[in-house]
Amino acid sequence: MLIFKALSNNTRVNMLIWLKQPHLHFPAEELLDYDAHLGVCVSDITQKAGLSLSTTSDYLSILQKCGLVEATRVGQWTYYKRNEAAMARLSGLIEQAF
Repeated sequence: MLIFKALSNNTRVNMLIWLKQPHLHFPAEELLDYDAHLGVCVSDITQKAGLSLSTTSDYLSILQKCGLVEATRVGQWTYYKRNEAAMARLSGLIEQAF
């Protein structure tokens, strides 16, 4: 499954953790315009990860292809949030398997 390949990278897993509770993982000044319906701006995720924008975008694209995150474009910015329904399905799958 592509999901497990996506989760084999620690940084991608960390991104999912950060997006679960953005206010715990991103500085308040970066979340001044935070909207839970949109998520966190890719530039803030890039800064937190300490990666280039292209690598961050690639990682988020992989998570999006798996359905674990959703992207919303607003002007020149892209925002990401977790797809909680997909995360619940994944959790259920793991519980069934183990």
